[in-house]
Amino acid sequence: MRKPDGKIVLLGDMNVGKTSLLQRYMERRFPDTVSTVGGAFYLKQWRSYNISIWDTAGREQFHGLGSMYCRGAAAVILTYDVNHAQSLLELEDRFLGLTDTASADCLFAIVGNKVDLSEEGPGDGGQDGGHGPGPAGVGAAPRLPKQVQPEDAVALYKKILKYKMLDEKDVPAAEQMCFETSAKTGHNVDLLFETLFDMVVPVILRQRAQGPPQTVDIAPCGPPARTRSGCCA
Repeated sequence: MRKPDGKIVLLGDMNVGKTSLLQRYMERRFPDTVSTVGGAFYLKQWRSYNISIWDTAGREQFHGLGSMYCRGAAAVILTYDVNHAQSLLELEDRFLGLTDTASADCLFAIVGNKVDLSEEGPGDGGQDGGHGPGPAGVGAAPRLPKQVQPEDAVALYKKILKYKMLDEKDVPAAEQMCFETSAKTGHNVDLLFETLFDMVVPVILRQRAQGPPQTVDIAPCGPPARTRSGCCA
C-alpha cells in the first residue's frame, strides 16, 4: 500500500461524533451509533495527494494511543459537542497534550458537532456542505440548549496557538478553523474536510522538503473492530 502523503487526526471525547463525521464525509451516510476501539482510518485522494484520516477512540482506556496516531500529523480536528460544555473543556485538559507529536506546522481545527440537536441549530433538512437527504423529522430527538458558542471555540483556538508558541500572523485565522457541524444532516461536513485538505497540501510539501514524514504504518493491518455504545451523532 502506498504510504499516505499526509495525515489528519480526529481527537475528542467519546460520543462527540468523530466517527459519524468521518463516515458522513467518506461514506455519505449517518451510521449506526458506534464507539471506536483504538483507532481506524480512511484514505482520501485529494488532487494528486493521498491523505489518511484517522478516527481515534475517546474512551479513557485508549487515551494513551492518541499521541501515537498524532505523530507527524499535518492537521488535527479537535471535536466537541455543542450541547455539552465539558466536551470542549476536555479538549484542552485531556487531548491537546497528545498533539505534541504532530508536525511542527500542524494545523488545528476546532469542530462543534451535533448542531442538529441544538435549539439554535439548523433543521434536519439543512444540507449545507453535505450530500443526500437528511433523516426525516419523524421521531426526532428534542432540541437541547446550546452550551458552547462559537466564541468559546475561538478562545480555545487562541489558547492552542499560545500552547504551541505560534504567532497568530503565521497561521490561519480562528474564523477559518472553527466549525459547527452536524454529522446527522451533513451540515458543514464537506466544508470542514475540504477546507482542511486544501490547507494541508502546503504542509505536505513543506514536510517533503524537510525529509521523510513520521507516520503510523498502516500497511500490515486494517481498522480494528468497532463495538456498539451510546449515541454518537
